[in-house]
Amino acid sequence: MKIVFYGDSITDCGRNREGDGNLAYGAGYVMQAAGRLFEKNPKGYEIINTGINGNRIVDLYSRIKADLWNHEPDVISILIGVNDISHEVYNRNGVELERFERIYDMLLEDTKKVLPRVKIMLCEPFVLEGTITAENMDKFGELKKYSTAIKKLSEKHGCYFVPLQDMISELGEKYGNKFILRDGVHPTVHGAVFLAKKWLSVFEELEKDING
Repeated sequence: MKIVFYGDSITDCGRNREGDGNLAYGAGYVMQAAGRLFEKNPKGYEIINTGINGNRIVDLYSRIKADLWNHEPDVISILIGVNDISHEVYNRNGVELERFERIYDMLLEDTKKVLPRVKIMLCEPFVLEGTITAENMDKFGELKKYSTAIKKLSEKHGCYFVPLQDMISELGEKYGNKFILRDGVHPTVHGAVFLAKKWLSVFEELEKDING
């Protein structure tokens, strides 16, 4: 089973773009999830990480053929959304909600035409109060609306939705925000472990559906 993880810096997480092997997975939740899958079936999965730092939904769409379709995956996992807000906060180059939903919808519709048998997982974006978000938490609070749009799109296109914000918020309350997201956006190793665990729980549902 070939799985492509598609998204921004949270997915990228320092991956090595020059070759394959462990460094190609990055140091985040993709590596954690890959490790658990390989533990279960060492030769049963091919994992590809095509996350890129700073990406917004418009960036994902612009590179969709090279970094998604051309891999011809069995499963696609997408995590995007926080940069669509942060880029507006810091340099007025974000993606407003209506355009975000429209482009995400187009990305999913076009992907299903090109890869009609692919299974798609849509991960909920998340945020906590931290060093890069604290002064603009009112604006980052809009991320809830983006999450609602993503969940609606997952239902429309028959995708698997991976809820993450409530889990991240609960972990932040329990252990401290910085222990889970080092700056309010990017997961620590602890945060990545929990993200991978949640992702795997939804992936198991996907596998059961495939295997009957």
